Amino acid sequence: MTDATRARVHDDGRQQGGQAGGDDVLDNVIWTALTSRQAGFADRPGRVARAGQFQPEVAPFAAMAGGPGAWAWDDLAAVVGPGGVATLFFVEDAPPAGWTVLDRIGLVQMVATADFADAPEPAARPLGPADVPAMIELVERTKPGPFRSRTVELGSYLGVFEGDALVAMAGERLRAPGYTEISAVCTDPALRGQGLATRLMRAVAAGIRGRGETPFLHASALNTNAIRLYEHLGFVTRTVTNFQFVQAPALPEQRPAADDGPDYDEEDEPFVRRGECG
Repeated sequence: MTDATRARVHDDGRQQGGQAGGDDVLDNVIWTALTSRQAGFADRPGRVARAGQFQPEVAPFAAMAGGPGAWAWDDLAAVVGPGGVATLFFVEDAPPAGWTVLDRIGLVQMVATADFADAPEPAARPLGPADVPAMIELVERTKPGPFRSRTVELGSYLGVFEGDALVAMAGERLRAPGYTEISAVCTDPALRGQGLATRLMRAVAAGIRGRGETPFLHASALNTNAIRLYEHLGFVTRTVTNFQFVQAPALPEQRPAADDGPDYDEEDEPFVRRGECG
């Protein structure tokens, strides 16, 4: 993140009433979420202190404490188990011996500035647990990013319906002090081009800013069309890093297999391959 961009994000965050001055909480945002505002969704077995993952029915993401050259790989191995797979953001180091990198994709983290206008959306209504089957069906058709049976519990989700059919939605996923992520932005292919996704993003952002927080989001570096759209709307790139699947060492009597891990779901992979991860 350049000094000029950092200053712009900080200044706009103060104008919005958020805590953007502490944007370092976004440097390892999954770990921050799992150890702060979303600790109730964390799976951290036993006495593992420096790694964790979301409960599998909530989200496929894992994280660990540390930084370049000092990541807590041993704790992460204890979390995912022998041969288990972790889905990581922001870890650019190669894993230690015994680990296997299954995939790695560039990731862009973007933060809303004051140029991104928020507004309520009269056509949208809140989505809840009763809507999960329709939400999953829409996600399967549009591939905005991983969405599981309890993802809806992570934050507020809004949807637009045509009759009984959910045709567009967006919501909140990762939460860090002063920040909330906009995620699962998707529209039925037959209705694209009508601005539904942008309107829902603005409506979700209105709720985030109403709490005095700053919206942010993630996009695959491959998804250049989405990045250009977000820039046009008023988001700025905070950092470019990566998104990767890594497999822990197996026990000697086990043969490593990518589908042995509790966090790796082949249904998630198309989101990354298509250049989508939000």
